[in-house]
Amino acid sequence: MNLLQVNTSARSAGANSTRLAERIVERLRERHPNATLNVRDLATEPHPVLDEAALQALFTPEGERTPEQAARVALDDALIAQVQAADVIVLGVPMYNFTISSQLKNWVDAIARARVTFRYTENGPEGLLTGKTVYAALARGGKYRDTDADTQVPYLKMVLGFLGMTDVRFVYAEGLAMGEDAVEQAFTEAERQLEAALA
Repeated sequence: MNLLQVNTSARSAGANSTRLAERIVERLRERHPNATLNVRDLATEPHPVLDEAALQALFTPEGERTPEQAARVALDDALIAQVQAADVIVLGVPMYNFTISSQLKNWVDAIARARVTFRYTENGPEGLLTGKTVYAALARGGKYRDTDADTQVPYLKMVLGFLGMTDVRFVYAEGLAMGEDAVEQAFTEAERQLEAALA
C-alpha cells in the first residue's frame, strides 16, 4: 500500500488537522505495516496559486514552453504523480472562514488537469484517479457537521469525485476552540469515527 498524507494547514507545526491526519496514518500503518508513506506539507512546501502565468504555461504545448513555464508545470506534475501513485490519501483539512484553506485549494488546482486526471467524454466528465480511498481529517474550531455552514464536505465530495476518487471518508474533530475539555472530547469522538471509517 502506498500512503500519501497531505497537510493543508497554514501552520507547519501544531495544526489540529495535521494531528488528526497523523493519527489516521498511524492507524492505517498498524493495519498495513509494510505500507510506504509520502508526506506533502503545504505549509513547509507551499504550492503556487493558479495564476495567469501558470495557465499560460499549462496551455502552451510542451515542446514550446520556456524554461520558466516548464518549471511551473513540473511543480504540478510532481503533485499529480504523488496522487497517481497513492492507494490511500489522507488529507488534513482545517476550516478557515467556513471553507478550505488556500493551501488545499492550490493542491486541488494542481492535480485537476484535463486529459490527465479527468476527461470529458460524450457521456460527460470522467475521473481518472480511480481505485483510491481518501480520508479527510476535518478540524474545526466550532461545530458545523451536517449544517449549512459546512461547505467543506460537499465541496470535497464533489471535486474529489469529479477526479474519480469516490471513496471519501470523513473524520471530524470539532469544537476545538471551545476549551480544553472540548478538545479532548473532540479527539475522543474522532477516534470513534476513525474506527468506523477503517471498518
